[in-house]
Amino acid sequence: MKKAAGLFLVALLAGAVTLGAYKLFFDQPTYRFIGTDDQSSFVPTRAGVANNSGADFTIAAQKTVHAVVHVKNVTAGNSGSGGLLDFWYGNQARQRPQVGTGSGVIISPDGYIVTNNHVIDKSVQLQVTLNNNKIYEAEIIGADPNTDIALLKIDAEEDLPYLAFGNSDQAQIGEWVLAVGNPFNLTSTVTAGIISAKARSLSRVRNQSFIQTDAAVNPGNSGGALVNTNGDLIGINTAITSQTGSYVGYSFAVPSNIAKKVVEDLMEFGNVQKGLLGISAPRLNTTRAIELGLNEIEGVYVSTVEEESGADEAGLQEGDIIKGVDEIQVRKFEELTGYLASKRPGDQIEVSLEREGKVLNLPVTLKKASYVDINSLGLRVKNLTQSDRKTFGVSKGVKVVAIARNQRESFLNKVIVEVNDEPIRNIEDANRIMSGLSQYELRSITFINKDGDRERLIQ
Repeated sequence: MKKAAGLFLVALLAGAVTLGAYKLFFDQPTYRFIGTDDQSSFVPTRAGVANNSGADFTIAAQKTVHAVVHVKNVTAGNSGSGGLLDFWYGNQARQRPQVGTGSGVIISPDGYIVTNNHVIDKSVQLQVTLNNNKIYEAEIIGADPNTDIALLKIDAEEDLPYLAFGNSDQAQIGEWVLAVGNPFNLTSTVTAGIISAKARSLSRVRNQSFIQTDAAVNPGNSGGALVNTNGDLIGINTAITSQTGSYVGYSFAVPSNIAKKVVEDLMEFGNVQKGLLGISAPRLNTTRAIELGLNEIEGVYVSTVEEESGADEAGLQEGDIIKGVDEIQVRKFEELTGYLASKRPGDQIEVSLEREGKVLNLPVTLKKASYVDINSLGLRVKNLTQSDRKTFGVSKGVKVVAIARNQRESFLNKVIVEVNDEPIRNIEDANRIMSGLSQYELRSITFINKDGDRERLIQ
């Protein structure tokens, strides 16, 4: 009994010593200070571990911060509640302005600013605040929803600090970068990280190519600058991957070579000029792709070549594996589309490919898009090829090559020759005539099938 009591006392003493040591050395309090302003959402925290990489960001930050602006977008919101005013006047009777914010980058001393399309979308008023807190009204020069790039213009009294586009093709995985934005209109804010990946695609529908970084980017940073340690603009910050809406480790930027080309097209043509190669690649990670071993190919497998395209005229064939473009290595489809997005119709590129064990280098002249999407009808139509003209027995019209999920499958592979008794000669006619129709306006569409029969549809 005495032995058991002694062991109990020893155990009790050891426990007390252990608990005291833990409290003394390890259990230090963590303090969280919140400002006295109830509206503030900022919480001071301890500084993190210093970056000992040897990279110096001061020059890049000095070059960048004054060229990044705050963009305020006022849209016509809707606060209809189903009351009597809504019944008589519709939702317009109870519209309230809504404010969205983002960032932008000055790219010329006379006030041209590049930002994201989603930052300025549906705006009725745009204001830009410079890093010196001067405020200007902004005009939209043009926008491209596909690349999420928009171009604004402000009229300042003096030349403005600006950033020139760098060459995003030369950016390397592992390279240090800065993300600079003006998310809360508190003057420009700088965060640092590395390039985690290139040619990232965020959608199965659009094979857009993004630069992925681990530099902290939060809502409001959209449209800001991604720069390297030299201060070169290599990207426009666009998106984050998050289930909460806040930054959790990855952010994505439109490469500068794509943004630059879009901006130049908007300034010169008012829209984006797409130079198309004219090939399609199979979707990877499908059962069929795995069976054929396509997932293991380093390069782009050519599954089809569009008739009368640049690829067709240059001699590309089904089964070719594209390995590079203009001496730039291509390992996946997003790398190819990312490079082509910086090109226009008429540009010539050199495609390096593998065919039956041999390496070929073929010059290809890119062509203008031969199709257009008619969103009001849920159709994609393309210009007729020589083969189509013979098959359908027509010289003019547009062929339906794809349909939306809610559209009739019977439309596929038929030629539209008239809409509301107006002749359709090509995709320009189709886009002009159908875009001018109201959503609720009656449409008479005349089709021709492969038997040469005319069919008229009233929608």
